[in-house]
Amino acid sequence: MPGQGPSAPTAAAAAAAARGDQPAAAQNKPAKCKACCACPETKRARDECIVLNGEEHCRPLIEAHKQCMRDMGFNI
Repeated sequence: MPGQGPSAPTAAAAAAAARGDQPAAAQNKPAKCKACCACPETKRARDECIVLNGEEHCRPLIEAHKQCMRDMGFNI
């Protein structure tokens, strides 16, 4: 009957999701996480440098952390 049950594309997408299949574009993207949890190593080094030396002396570590965040898919 029309209007009842999932349509064919929706059912196919649900079956693919159940199997763990992902579109090719989704396979190339890094796993998403919250910004606060991304790049803990560069974040720790950056934060420690800023506390000890001041922001103006930590530009390379700040830029390294920004690059890591971009690599994780964040727009920085």
